[in-house]
Amino acid sequence: MSAAALLGLLWLGSQALVPVVVREAIDQGLVPGEMDAVLVWSAALLGLGVVQAASGTIRRRLSMHNALDAGFRTVQLVVGHAGRLGAGLERRVDDGELVSIGTSDMTTIGNAFDVVGRAFGAVVSTLLVAVVLLDQSPSLGLLLIVALPAIILTMGYTLRPLHRRQGAYRDLQGELTSRLTDVVTGLRVLRGVGGETSFARSYRERSQRVRVAGSKVAGAEALIRATQVLLPGLLVATVTWIGARAALNGSVTPGELVAFYAYAAFLVEPLAIFTDTADRFARAHVAARRAIAVLSLPAASPDTECGRTPLPAGGHDLVDQRTGLVVTPGSFLAVVAPPAEGVQLADRLGGYTDGPVRYAGLPLTELRTEQLREHILVVDNHSRLFRGPLRDSLDPHRAACDDDVHAALRVAAAEDIVEALPNGLDTEITADGARFSGGQRQRLVLARAVLADPGILVVVDPTSAVDAHTEDRVGRRLRAARQGRTTVLVSSSPLLLDHAEQVAFLHGGRVAATGSHRDLLATSAHYRLLIQRETGEDRTGDTPTTSFVTRGPAQ
Repeated sequence: MSAAALLGLLWLGSQALVPVVVREAIDQGLVPGEMDAVLVWSAALLGLGVVQAASGTIRRRLSMHNALDAGFRTVQLVVGHAGRLGAGLERRVDDGELVSIGTSDMTTIGNAFDVVGRAFGAVVSTLLVAVVLLDQSPSLGLLLIVALPAIILTMGYTLRPLHRRQGAYRDLQGELTSRLTDVVTGLRVLRGVGGETSFARSYRERSQRVRVAGSKVAGAEALIRATQVLLPGLLVATVTWIGARAALNGSVTPGELVAFYAYAAFLVEPLAIFTDTADRFARAHVAARRAIAVLSLPAASPDTECGRTPLPAGGHDLVDQRTGLVVTPGSFLAVVAPPAEGVQLADRLGGYTDGPVRYAGLPLTELRTEQLREHILVVDNHSRLFRGPLRDSLDPHRAACDDDVHAALRVAAAEDIVEALPNGLDTEITADGARFSGGQRQRLVLARAVLADPGILVVVDPTSAVDAHTEDRVGRRLRAARQGRTTVLVSSSPLLLDHAEQVAFLHGGRVAATGSHRDLLATSAHYRLLIQRETGEDRTGDTPTTSFVTRGPAQ
């Protein structure tokens, strides 16, 4: 940055000295007819041109380096922090927000660093011109000293509406990017349910809002560009008119008159740089706020947010005091709750969000994070597969043998998925497992969780996108595989509920009833109503039938 500033000074400073050289060449050489003086000052002019060309080239290279470096450092910081946020990232930041930071925001922030060298040169060269003009013509020098701040303040005033509109435009742009990301990710599901037309209409409406906001930004930018031409142009005309009158009355020489005009013309560039600098820094400020919003999200660490108490050995009750839910060691428990409450409960049980949850009588916030993560595994529908061999997504540590992997796949009823792949477990998959359907991804993610064999497994809607036959197999096999290990299923699927040892029904934010699935159907009207909504059965019927339930496309 310092090198770019120094070269910016040489670049614009050499331009600022050109009118002085031209003035001397005219007054000392052309007017008296001294060709030797003309040659000397011409050589000086050539030297200034060489300095300007060399310093401008190197400055531009350094400025581009600074811009790219600042932009990519920003991305590195955000991506690094996103890694530290871990599983909590998607719950706290929209995908579109991260995409925007890694694309448009990094360029905007880099542009602010790009202009610093020119801005420093513009400030120093403007002061140099003011000193020269004060020496030659105090009236012109004073005019310049008064006019330049007035022009800069006027241009700054015109930037205010631009900044407001840019902020609104950036918000809408991030929202639209998030919507596009969601649509692309769920395109297969949308086509399956015939929802692509509805989402396309919604995207089109939001896109028009972004277009309108972009038009407002363009209008403000047009006003600024017009101001950049008009105000410096008026300054040039004023300086030239005053200089011409001074030349007519003999108070300035012909060379000084030419120099006056040259200075006025030269000052157009520093003024444009000042405005460009203010504009770029304002844009960068909007973009930086977005990056800082992500960087300011606290990441859990063993030494800060969570305590240092070792995890107690053996099995213990996991208690959510907010809802009154008690998960006993070795139980196969199902929790029926509204979707949003179910996800929040799972996050609390895993220690991903703050909540009054205790394990062995100790708050989760006092337990070591790394041990808590190893002991309590939370799996929801945001869990991902990654680019590379499928085996690496199922067993990232390569700690299990093939028999264990295949056993976990069988528990999740996912063995047919691997059998259909050309190279089995060694088949290369794309990012997020794009080659698999939603139900196939669910089963593979569940197989990975079973293979990890945590002390407590919390699963949110593990079969929401599979057919009833597969769902029944998953429920039966999962209970057998997790025998003696604590498992919590957050689901309202009757087929899964029928395999649970006990069901906890949350109503009004609290555990309203517990018991077997069939007992709750017979004794709890609220529970029965929720299950009827799940199965789509007629509410006037007797005991609901739970053997033919399909909530997603058959896999």
